[in-house]
Amino acid sequence: MGRLVIVSNRVAVPKRGEPAAAGGLAVALKDAFSSRGGLWFGWSGTASPEPADMVRHARRAGVDYAVIDLSQAAYEGFYAGYANSALWPMFHFRLGLLSYDRDQAGCYRQVNQRYAEKLMPLLRPDDTIWVHDYQMIPLGAQLRAMGAKQRIGYFHHIPFPPWAVFAAMPGAEDLIRDLLSYDVVGVQTNRDLTGLIDCMAQGTGMKVRPGPEVRLRGRRVQLRAFPISIATEEFSDLAARSVNSADAKRLEASLAGRAMVIGAERLDYTKGLPERFRAFAALLEHFPEHRGQVTYLQVAARSREDVESYKDLKREIETLTGQINGDWSDADWTPVRYVGRAVPRDTLAGYYRMAKVGLVTPLRDGMNLVAKEYVAAQDPENPGVLVLSKFAGAAEGLPEALLVNPIDAVGMAETMHAALTMGLDERRERHGAMLRRLQEHDVGAWAKGFLDVLEGREPANSAPERAAALSVFQPRLVSRSASTSSDSASGESTGSQVAALSTARSNRRR
Repeated sequence: MGRLVIVSNRVAVPKRGEPAAAGGLAVALKDAFSSRGGLWFGWSGTASPEPADMVRHARRAGVDYAVIDLSQAAYEGFYAGYANSALWPMFHFRLGLLSYDRDQAGCYRQVNQRYAEKLMPLLRPDDTIWVHDYQMIPLGAQLRAMGAKQRIGYFHHIPFPPWAVFAAMPGAEDLIRDLLSYDVVGVQTNRDLTGLIDCMAQGTGMKVRPGPEVRLRGRRVQLRAFPISIATEEFSDLAARSVNSADAKRLEASLAGRAMVIGAERLDYTKGLPERFRAFAALLEHFPEHRGQVTYLQVAARSREDVESYKDLKREIETLTGQINGDWSDADWTPVRYVGRAVPRDTLAGYYRMAKVGLVTPLRDGMNLVAKEYVAAQDPENPGVLVLSKFAGAAEGLPEALLVNPIDAVGMAETMHAALTMGLDERRERHGAMLRRLQEHDVGAWAKGFLDVLEGREPANSAPERAAALSVFQPRLVSRSASTSSDSASGESTGSQVAALSTARSNRRR
Protein backbone atom coordinates (compact mmCIF):
# COMPACT_ATOMS: atom_id res chain seq x y z
CA MET A 1 0.00 0.00 0.00
CA GLY A 2 1.37 3.40 -0.99
CA ARG A 3 1.57 6.57 1.01
CA LEU A 4 -1.33 8.86 1.78
CA VAL A 5 -0.71 12.37 0.45
CA ILE A 6 -2.89 15.08 1.96
CA VAL A 7 -3.16 18.49 0.32
CA SER A 8 -4.85 21.29 2.25
CA ASN A 9 -4.68 25.03 2.03
CA ARG A 10 -3.17 25.53 5.48
CA VAL A 11 -0.65 23.13 6.98
CA ALA A 12 0.38 23.56 10.60
CA VAL A 13 3.69 21.74 11.07
CA PRO A 14 3.99 20.60 14.72
CA LYS A 15 6.97 21.99 16.55
CA ARG A 16 9.71 19.48 17.20
CA GLY A 17 8.97 17.46 20.31
CA GLU A 18 5.36 18.64 20.51
CA PRO A 19 2.27 16.62 19.54
CA ALA A 20 0.17 17.55 16.55
CA ALA A 21 -2.71 19.91 17.21
CA ALA A 22 -5.76 18.24 18.69
CA GLY A 23 -8.82 18.01 16.50
CA GLY A 24 -9.25 18.52 12.78
CA LEU A 25 -7.66 16.52 9.99
CA ALA A 26 -4.66 15.58 12.12
CA VAL A 27 -6.86 13.38 14.32
CA ALA A 28 -8.85 12.05 11.38
CA LEU A 29 -5.74 10.87 9.55
CA LYS A 30 -3.74 9.61 12.51
CA ASP A 31 -4.48 5.92 11.90
CA ALA A 32 -3.92 6.13 8.15
CA PHE A 33 -0.61 7.92 8.57
CA SER A 34 0.61 5.54 11.27
CA SER A 35 -0.08 2.42 9.18
CA ARG A 36 1.26 3.55 5.80
CA GLY A 37 3.22 6.77 6.17
CA GLY A 38 2.28 9.96 4.50
CA LEU A 39 3.00 13.41 3.16
CA TRP A 40 1.10 16.57 4.07
CA PHE A 41 1.48 19.39 1.56
CA GLY A 42 0.17 22.96 1.45
CA TRP A 43 0.60 26.58 2.39
CA SER A 44 2.73 27.36 5.45
CA GLY A 45 0.47 30.20 6.56
CA THR A 46 3.21 32.75 5.85
CA ALA A 47 2.69 35.60 3.39
CA SER A 48 6.05 37.14 2.48
CA PRO A 49 6.78 40.37 0.58
CA GLU A 50 8.40 38.46 -2.28
CA PRO A 51 7.55 35.07 -3.83
CA ALA A 52 9.32 32.18 -2.11
CA ASP A 53 9.73 29.15 -4.38
CA MET A 54 11.48 26.91 -1.88
CA VAL A 55 9.56 23.96 -0.42
CA ARG A 56 10.35 23.52 3.26
CA HIS A 57 10.38 19.96 4.57
CA ALA A 58 9.93 18.55 8.07
CA ARG A 59 9.27 15.12 9.53
CA ARG A 60 7.21 14.71 12.68
CA ALA A 61 5.89 11.47 14.21
CA GLY A 62 6.30 9.51 10.98
CA VAL A 63 4.62 12.13 8.79
CA ASP A 64 6.48 14.17 6.18
CA TYR A 65 5.42 17.81 5.84
CA ALA A 66 6.12 19.96 2.79
CA VAL A 67 5.03 23.59 2.90
CA ILE A 68 5.48 26.67 0.76
CA ASP A 69 5.01 30.36 1.47
CA LEU A 70 2.81 32.69 -0.56
CA SER A 71 3.72 36.19 -1.59
CA GLN A 72 1.58 38.93 -0.08
CA ALA A 73 0.08 39.60 -3.52
CA ALA A 74 -0.79 35.92 -3.98
CA TYR A 75 -2.34 35.77 -0.51
CA GLU A 76 -4.51 38.79 -1.22
CA GLY A 77 -5.61 37.60 -4.64
CA PHE A 78 -5.97 33.87 -4.00
CA TYR A 79 -7.01 33.59 -0.37
CA ALA A 80 -8.45 36.88 0.89
CA GLY A 81 -9.71 37.67 -2.60
CA TYR A 82 -11.18 34.94 -4.78
CA ALA A 83 -11.41 32.11 -2.22
CA ASN A 84 -12.99 34.08 0.61
CA SER A 85 -14.69 36.98 -1.16
CA ALA A 86 -16.14 35.03 -4.09
CA LEU A 87 -16.16 31.25 -3.54
CA TRP A 88 -17.00 31.32 0.17
CA PRO A 89 -20.17 33.45 -0.12
CA MET A 90 -21.31 31.61 -3.26
CA PHE A 91 -20.97 28.18 -1.64
CA HIS A 92 -22.91 29.51 1.37
CA PHE A 93 -25.78 30.81 -0.81
CA ARG A 94 -24.86 34.47 -0.08
CA LEU A 95 -24.78 35.85 -3.62
CA GLY A 96 -25.32 39.39 -2.35
CA LEU A 97 -21.89 39.23 -0.69
CA LEU A 98 -20.12 37.67 -3.69
CA SER A 99 -17.31 39.98 -4.85
CA TYR A 100 -15.78 38.80 -8.13
CA ASP A 101 -12.58 40.13 -9.63
CA ARG A 102 -11.13 38.57 -12.78
CA ASP A 103 -7.54 39.17 -11.70
CA GLN A 104 -8.21 37.44 -8.37
CA ALA A 105 -9.80 34.50 -10.20
CA GLY A 106 -6.64 34.25 -12.30
CA CYS A 107 -4.51 34.38 -9.14
CA TYR A 108 -6.55 31.49 -7.69
CA ARG A 109 -5.62 29.31 -10.65
CA GLN A 110 -2.01 30.49 -10.65
CA VAL A 111 -1.55 29.55 -6.99
CA ASN A 112 -3.09 26.13 -7.59
CA GLN A 113 -0.78 25.69 -10.59
CA ARG A 114 2.19 26.53 -8.38
CA TYR A 115 1.01 24.01 -5.80
CA ALA A 116 0.80 21.35 -8.53
CA GLU A 117 4.29 22.17 -9.80
CA LYS A 118 5.79 21.91 -6.32
CA LEU A 119 3.86 18.78 -5.36
CA MET A 120 4.40 16.77 -8.54
CA PRO A 121 8.14 16.00 -7.97
CA LEU A 122 7.34 14.76 -4.44
CA LEU A 123 4.82 12.14 -5.58
CA ARG A 124 5.41 8.40 -5.92
CA PRO A 125 3.56 6.20 -8.43
CA ASP A 126 1.61 4.31 -5.75
CA ASP A 127 0.57 7.34 -3.68
CA THR A 128 -3.07 8.08 -2.93
CA ILE A 129 -3.77 11.82 -3.05
CA TRP A 130 -6.55 13.45 -1.01
CA VAL A 131 -7.24 17.13 -1.73
CA HIS A 132 -9.23 19.22 0.74
CA ASP A 133 -11.68 22.03 0.20
CA TYR A 134 -12.69 24.89 -2.02
CA GLN A 135 -9.31 26.63 -2.12
CA MET A 136 -7.96 23.64 -4.10
CA ILE A 137 -10.68 22.74 -6.63
CA PRO A 138 -8.44 23.07 -9.76
CA LEU A 139 -5.51 21.13 -8.28
CA GLY A 140 -6.61 17.71 -9.51
CA ALA A 141 -6.96 18.91 -13.11
CA GLN A 142 -3.56 20.60 -12.96
CA LEU A 143 -1.91 17.44 -11.61
CA ARG A 144 -3.55 15.37 -14.36
CA ALA A 145 -2.28 17.83 -16.99
CA MET A 146 1.23 17.25 -15.65
CA GLY A 147 0.84 13.48 -16.00
CA ALA A 148 -0.36 12.35 -12.57
CA LYS A 149 -1.91 8.85 -12.80
CA GLN A 150 -2.48 8.29 -9.08
CA ARG A 151 -5.90 7.98 -7.47
CA ILE A 152 -6.95 11.51 -6.48
CA GLY A 153 -9.90 12.35 -4.25
CA TYR A 154 -11.41 15.68 -3.30
CA PHE A 155 -13.45 16.46 -0.18
CA HIS A 156 -15.55 19.62 -0.01
CA HIS A 157 -15.96 20.73 3.60
CA ILE A 158 -18.49 23.54 3.07
CA PRO A 159 -22.01 23.53 1.55
CA PHE A 160 -22.49 22.67 -2.12
CA PRO A 161 -25.37 24.63 -3.68
CA PRO A 162 -27.47 23.67 -6.71
CA TRP A 163 -26.62 24.95 -10.17
CA ALA A 164 -29.09 27.84 -9.92
CA VAL A 165 -26.80 29.33 -7.24
CA PHE A 166 -23.44 28.03 -8.49
CA ALA A 167 -24.01 29.41 -12.00
CA ALA A 168 -23.89 32.97 -10.64
CA MET A 169 -20.11 32.59 -10.30
CA PRO A 170 -18.29 33.69 -13.46
CA GLY A 171 -16.39 30.66 -14.75
CA ALA A 172 -18.74 28.26 -12.96
CA GLU A 173 -18.52 25.69 -15.77
CA ASP A 174 -14.72 25.60 -15.49
CA LEU A 175 -14.88 24.94 -11.74
CA ILE A 176 -17.32 22.06 -12.20
CA ARG A 177 -15.24 20.56 -15.02
CA ASP A 178 -12.20 20.71 -12.72
CA LEU A 179 -13.97 18.26 -10.42
CA LEU A 180 -14.08 15.69 -13.24
CA SER A 181 -10.33 15.14 -12.79
CA TYR A 182 -10.88 13.50 -9.39
CA ASP A 183 -11.74 9.84 -8.88
CA VAL A 184 -13.98 10.61 -5.90
CA VAL A 185 -15.68 13.89 -5.03
CA GLY A 186 -17.00 13.89 -1.47
CA VAL A 187 -19.39 16.32 0.20
CA GLN A 188 -20.84 16.52 3.69
CA THR A 189 -24.53 15.64 3.38
CA ASN A 190 -27.21 14.25 1.13
CA ARG A 191 -28.42 17.82 0.56
CA ASP A 192 -24.94 18.78 -0.66
CA LEU A 193 -24.81 15.65 -2.81
CA THR A 194 -28.04 16.73 -4.49
CA GLY A 195 -26.45 20.10 -5.24
CA LEU A 196 -23.28 18.47 -6.58
CA ILE A 197 -25.24 16.15 -8.87
CA ASP A 198 -27.27 19.08 -10.18
CA CYS A 199 -24.10 21.08 -10.89
CA MET A 200 -22.43 18.12 -12.58
CA ALA A 201 -25.42 17.54 -14.85
CA GLN A 202 -26.08 21.16 -15.76
CA GLY A 203 -22.56 22.54 -15.54
CA THR A 204 -20.94 19.86 -17.72
CA GLY A 205 -23.89 18.54 -19.72
CA MET A 206 -22.79 15.01 -18.82
CA LYS A 207 -25.08 12.26 -17.61
CA VAL A 208 -24.89 11.45 -13.91
CA ARG A 209 -25.36 7.70 -13.67
CA PRO A 210 -26.66 5.69 -10.71
CA GLY A 211 -24.02 5.42 -8.00
CA PRO A 212 -23.99 8.36 -8.42
CA GLU A 213 -21.07 8.73 -10.80
CA VAL A 214 -19.94 10.38 -14.02
CA ARG A 215 -18.04 8.38 -16.65
CA LEU A 216 -15.60 9.90 -19.10
CA ARG A 217 -12.71 8.62 -21.20
CA GLY A 218 -12.75 5.19 -19.60
CA ARG A 219 -12.68 6.61 -16.08
CA ARG A 220 -15.42 7.19 -13.53
CA VAL A 221 -15.87 10.00 -11.04
CA GLN A 222 -17.75 8.81 -7.96
CA LEU A 223 -19.91 11.36 -6.12
CA ARG A 224 -20.59 10.61 -2.46
CA ALA A 225 -21.65 12.12 0.86
CA PHE A 226 -19.26 11.49 3.77
CA PRO A 227 -20.45 13.36 6.90
CA ILE A 228 -17.35 14.45 8.79
CA SER A 229 -17.30 13.92 12.56
CA ILE A 230 -15.15 14.39 15.65
CA ALA A 231 -12.92 12.26 17.87
CA THR A 232 -15.91 11.53 20.07
CA GLU A 233 -14.35 9.63 22.97
CA GLU A 234 -11.36 11.95 23.13
CA PHE A 235 -13.58 15.04 23.30
CA SER A 236 -15.88 13.47 25.90
CA ASP A 237 -12.89 12.72 28.11
CA LEU A 238 -11.50 16.22 27.58
CA ALA A 239 -14.78 17.82 28.64
CA ALA A 240 -15.08 15.62 31.74
CA ARG A 241 -11.62 16.77 32.82
CA SER A 242 -11.94 20.40 31.81
CA VAL A 243 -15.19 21.05 33.65
CA ASN A 244 -13.11 20.86 36.83
CA SER A 245 -10.45 23.28 35.60
CA ALA A 246 -9.81 26.63 37.24
CA ASP A 247 -11.34 28.48 34.27
CA ALA A 248 -14.53 26.44 34.42
CA LYS A 249 -14.82 26.83 38.17
CA ARG A 250 -14.45 30.61 37.90
CA LEU A 251 -17.19 30.72 35.27
CA GLU A 252 -19.44 28.50 37.37
CA ALA A 253 -18.98 30.71 40.42
CA SER A 254 -19.75 33.84 38.41
CA LEU A 255 -23.03 32.37 37.16
CA ALA A 256 -24.29 32.16 40.75
CA GLY A 257 -26.53 29.18 40.03
CA ARG A 258 -28.01 30.57 36.80
CA ALA A 259 -28.44 28.38 33.73
CA MET A 260 -26.04 29.04 30.87
CA VAL A 261 -26.62 28.82 27.14
CA ILE A 262 -23.52 28.83 24.95
CA GLY A 263 -22.53 29.54 21.38
CA ALA A 264 -18.98 29.21 20.06
CA GLU A 265 -17.66 29.71 16.53
CA ARG A 266 -15.59 31.94 14.31
CA LEU A 267 -17.00 35.40 13.73
CA ASP A 268 -18.51 34.73 10.31
CA TYR A 269 -21.64 35.92 8.53
CA THR A 270 -22.64 32.32 7.78
CA LYS A 271 -23.02 31.48 11.48
CA GLY A 272 -26.24 33.41 12.11
CA LEU A 273 -24.92 35.36 15.08
CA PRO A 274 -27.09 38.50 14.76
CA GLU A 275 -30.14 36.28 14.36
CA ARG A 276 -29.15 34.31 17.47
CA PHE A 277 -28.69 37.45 19.56
CA ARG A 278 -32.13 38.71 18.49
CA ALA A 279 -33.64 35.33 19.38
CA PHE A 280 -32.13 35.52 22.87
CA ALA A 281 -33.61 39.00 23.26
CA ALA A 282 -36.97 37.55 22.19
CA LEU A 283 -36.60 34.85 24.85
CA LEU A 284 -36.23 37.49 27.55
CA GLU A 285 -39.14 39.50 26.15
CA HIS A 286 -41.66 36.69 25.73
CA PHE A 287 -40.65 34.39 28.60
CA PRO A 288 -40.09 36.66 31.61
CA GLU A 289 -39.39 33.73 33.94
CA HIS A 290 -35.92 33.51 32.36
CA ARG A 291 -34.98 37.10 33.20
CA GLY A 292 -32.23 37.04 35.77
CA GLN A 293 -32.08 33.24 35.55
CA VAL A 294 -30.23 32.59 32.27
CA THR A 295 -26.88 33.84 30.95
CA TYR A 296 -25.90 33.62 27.29
CA LEU A 297 -22.15 33.15 26.70
CA GLN A 298 -21.07 33.74 23.10
CA VAL A 299 -17.49 33.03 22.04
CA ALA A 300 -16.77 34.42 18.57
CA ALA A 301 -13.13 34.25 17.54
CA ARG A 302 -12.25 37.01 15.10
CA SER A 303 -11.36 35.91 11.57
CA ARG A 304 -10.72 37.41 8.11
CA GLU A 305 -10.44 40.87 9.61
CA ASP A 306 -9.21 42.22 6.27
CA VAL A 307 -12.61 41.47 4.64
CA GLU A 308 -15.12 44.33 4.96
CA SER A 309 -18.17 42.14 5.57
CA TYR A 310 -16.45 40.66 8.64
CA LYS A 311 -15.69 44.10 10.02
CA ASP A 312 -19.37 45.02 9.60
CA LEU A 313 -20.44 41.84 11.39
CA LYS A 314 -18.14 42.53 14.34
CA ARG A 315 -19.65 45.98 14.78
CA GLU A 316 -23.19 44.58 14.56
CA ILE A 317 -22.55 41.93 17.23
CA GLU A 318 -20.98 44.45 19.59
CA THR A 319 -23.97 46.77 19.10
CA LEU A 320 -26.47 43.97 19.75
CA THR A 321 -24.61 42.93 22.91
CA GLY A 322 -24.83 46.46 24.23
CA GLN A 323 -28.50 46.81 23.33
CA ILE A 324 -29.57 43.55 24.98
CA ASN A 325 -27.56 44.19 28.11
CA GLY A 326 -28.82 47.77 28.26
CA ASP A 327 -32.44 46.65 27.93
CA TRP A 328 -32.43 43.70 30.33
CA SER A 329 -29.50 43.85 32.79
CA ASP A 330 -29.94 44.16 36.53
CA ALA A 331 -27.32 45.30 38.98
CA ASP A 332 -26.42 41.68 39.69
CA TRP A 333 -27.09 40.10 36.27
CA THR A 334 -25.78 40.68 32.75
CA PRO A 335 -27.71 38.55 30.24
CA VAL A 336 -25.08 38.41 27.46
CA ARG A 337 -21.38 37.74 27.87
CA TYR A 338 -19.55 38.23 24.58
CA VAL A 339 -15.96 36.98 24.17
CA GLY A 340 -14.56 38.25 20.88
CA ARG A 341 -11.42 36.14 20.77
CA ALA A 342 -10.39 32.50 20.57
CA VAL A 343 -10.74 30.34 23.68
CA PRO A 344 -8.52 27.25 24.14
CA ARG A 345 -10.13 24.00 23.05
CA ASP A 346 -9.92 22.36 26.47
CA THR A 347 -11.48 25.40 28.14
CA LEU A 348 -14.34 25.40 25.62
CA ALA A 349 -14.93 21.69 26.22
CA GLY A 350 -15.47 22.40 29.92
CA TYR A 351 -17.80 25.29 29.12
CA TYR A 352 -19.86 23.06 26.81
CA ARG A 353 -20.32 20.52 29.60
CA MET A 354 -21.53 23.25 31.96
CA ALA A 355 -24.04 24.72 29.51
CA LYS A 356 -27.68 23.74 29.83
CA VAL A 357 -28.28 24.66 26.18
CA GLY A 358 -25.93 24.67 23.21
CA LEU A 359 -26.88 27.10 20.42
CA VAL A 360 -25.61 26.12 16.97
CA THR A 361 -27.73 28.13 14.55
CA PRO A 362 -25.89 28.92 11.31
CA LEU A 363 -27.68 30.30 8.29
CA ARG A 364 -25.82 27.69 6.26
CA ASP A 365 -23.02 25.31 7.22
CA GLY A 366 -21.35 22.33 5.62
CA MET A 367 -21.40 20.35 8.87
CA ASN A 368 -20.62 22.38 12.01
CA LEU A 369 -18.60 20.24 14.37
CA VAL A 370 -19.43 22.44 17.37
CA ALA A 371 -22.83 20.72 17.42
CA LYS A 372 -21.16 17.33 17.69
CA GLU A 373 -18.64 18.55 20.25
CA TYR A 374 -21.44 19.92 22.42
CA VAL A 375 -23.17 16.53 22.40
CA ALA A 376 -19.93 14.67 23.15
CA ALA A 377 -19.11 17.05 26.00
CA GLN A 378 -22.30 16.43 27.98
CA ASP A 379 -22.64 14.46 31.20
CA PRO A 380 -24.85 11.51 30.12
CA GLU A 381 -26.58 11.55 33.50
CA ASN A 382 -27.53 15.22 33.26
CA PRO A 383 -27.05 16.37 29.67
CA GLY A 384 -27.79 19.73 28.14
CA VAL A 385 -29.96 20.27 25.07
CA LEU A 386 -28.69 21.06 21.58
CA VAL A 387 -30.61 23.71 19.63
CA LEU A 388 -29.52 23.28 16.03
CA SER A 389 -30.24 25.07 12.77
CA LYS A 390 -31.95 22.94 10.16
CA PHE A 391 -29.50 24.51 7.68
CA ALA A 392 -26.42 23.02 9.36
CA GLY A 393 -25.14 19.80 7.81
CA ALA A 394 -25.06 18.31 11.31
CA ALA A 395 -28.88 18.41 11.41
CA GLU A 396 -29.01 15.50 8.97
CA GLY A 397 -27.28 13.24 11.48
CA LEU A 398 -28.55 14.72 14.76
CA PRO A 399 -32.34 14.73 14.39
CA GLU A 400 -32.85 14.43 18.15
CA ALA A 401 -31.58 18.00 18.53
CA LEU A 402 -34.21 20.74 18.65
CA LEU A 403 -34.14 21.94 15.04
CA VAL A 404 -34.86 25.58 14.29
CA ASN A 405 -35.02 28.08 11.46
CA PRO A 406 -32.55 30.81 12.50
CA ILE A 407 -34.48 33.44 10.54
CA ASP A 408 -37.45 33.06 12.94
CA ALA A 409 -36.38 34.90 16.10
CA VAL A 410 -39.55 34.18 18.09
CA GLY A 411 -39.57 30.55 16.95
CA MET A 412 -35.99 30.20 18.17
CA ALA A 413 -36.95 31.84 21.46
CA GLU A 414 -39.75 29.31 21.92
CA THR A 415 -37.31 26.49 21.21
CA MET A 416 -34.77 27.88 23.68
CA HIS A 417 -37.54 27.99 26.28
CA ALA A 418 -38.40 24.36 25.53
CA ALA A 419 -34.72 23.43 25.89
CA LEU A 420 -34.29 25.30 29.18
CA THR A 421 -37.38 23.65 30.69
CA MET A 422 -37.01 20.15 29.25
CA GLY A 423 -37.25 17.32 31.77
CA LEU A 424 -34.36 15.02 32.62
CA ASP A 425 -35.81 11.86 31.04
CA GLU A 426 -36.30 13.53 27.68
CA ARG A 427 -32.86 15.12 27.80
CA ARG A 428 -31.28 11.73 28.45
CA GLU A 429 -33.25 10.10 25.63
CA ARG A 430 -32.25 12.69 23.07
CA HIS A 431 -28.63 12.91 24.16
CA GLY A 432 -28.17 9.14 24.34
CA ALA A 433 -29.37 8.64 20.77
CA MET A 434 -27.05 11.34 19.42
CA LEU A 435 -24.04 10.21 21.44
CA ARG A 436 -24.34 6.60 20.29
CA ARG A 437 -24.38 7.74 16.69
CA LEU A 438 -21.30 9.93 17.20
CA GLN A 439 -19.45 7.07 18.88
CA GLU A 440 -20.17 4.81 15.92
CA HIS A 441 -19.40 7.41 13.26
CA ASP A 442 -16.40 9.28 14.61
CA VAL A 443 -13.79 11.15 12.61
CA GLY A 444 -11.70 8.02 12.11
CA ALA A 445 -14.66 6.25 10.53
CA TRP A 446 -15.16 9.27 8.26
CA ALA A 447 -11.58 9.17 6.99
CA LYS A 448 -11.65 5.40 6.54
CA GLY A 449 -14.93 5.59 4.64
CA PHE A 450 -13.57 8.12 2.16
CA LEU A 451 -10.29 6.26 1.62
CA ASP A 452 -12.05 2.91 1.23
CA VAL A 453 -14.04 4.33 -1.68
CA LEU A 454 -11.09 6.20 -3.18
CA GLU A 455 -8.89 3.09 -3.08
CA GLY A 456 -11.63 0.72 -4.21
CA ARG A 457 -11.89 -1.42 -1.09
CA GLU A 458 -15.65 -1.15 -0.64
CA PRO A 459 -18.59 0.95 -1.81
CA ALA A 460 -19.61 3.86 0.36
CA ASN A 461 -22.76 4.11 2.34
CA SER A 462 -23.59 7.49 0.85
CA ALA A 463 -24.43 8.83 4.30
CA PRO A 464 -23.86 6.71 7.40
CA GLU A 465 -25.92 9.14 9.40
CA ARG A 466 -28.92 8.61 7.13
CA ALA A 467 -29.88 5.88 9.61
CA ALA A 468 -31.27 8.68 11.73
CA ALA A 469 -35.03 8.79 11.38
CA LEU A 470 -36.40 11.72 9.45
CA SER A 471 -39.43 11.92 11.70
CA VAL A 472 -37.92 12.26 15.16
CA PHE A 473 -40.26 14.08 17.50
CA GLN A 474 -39.85 17.69 18.55
CA PRO A 475 -41.21 18.97 21.87
CA ARG A 476 -44.44 20.91 21.96
CA LEU A 477 -43.24 24.51 22.07
CA VAL A 478 -44.85 27.05 24.35
CA SER A 479 -45.91 30.04 22.26
CA ARG A 480 -45.33 33.61 23.38
CA SER A 481 -49.05 33.91 24.10
CA ALA A 482 -49.13 30.82 26.29
CA SER A 483 -49.09 30.88 30.05
CA THR A 484 -45.64 31.26 31.56
CA SER A 485 -46.53 29.68 34.88
CA SER A 486 -44.21 27.05 36.26
CA ASP A 487 -46.83 24.37 35.62
CA SER A 488 -47.29 25.10 31.91
CA ALA A 489 -43.54 25.50 31.32
CA SER A 490 -42.26 22.56 33.33
CA GLY A 491 -40.87 20.88 30.22
CA GLU A 492 -41.42 17.37 31.56
CA SER A 493 -41.70 14.71 28.84
CA THR A 494 -45.23 13.50 28.29
CA GLY A 495 -46.05 9.87 27.79
CA SER A 496 -46.89 10.55 24.15
CA GLN A 497 -43.49 12.15 23.55
CA VAL A 498 -41.64 9.20 25.04
CA ALA A 499 -43.78 6.86 22.96
CA ALA A 500 -42.99 8.91 19.86
CA LEU A 501 -39.27 8.61 20.52
CA SER A 502 -39.57 4.86 21.01
CA THR A 503 -41.45 4.58 17.72
CA ALA A 504 -38.84 6.65 15.91
CA ARG A 505 -36.07 4.46 17.28
CA SER A 506 -37.90 1.31 16.26
CA ASN A 507 -38.27 2.70 12.76
CA ARG A 508 -34.54 3.47 12.64
CA ARG A 509 -33.68 -0.07 13.67
CA ARG A 510 -35.78 -1.38 10.80
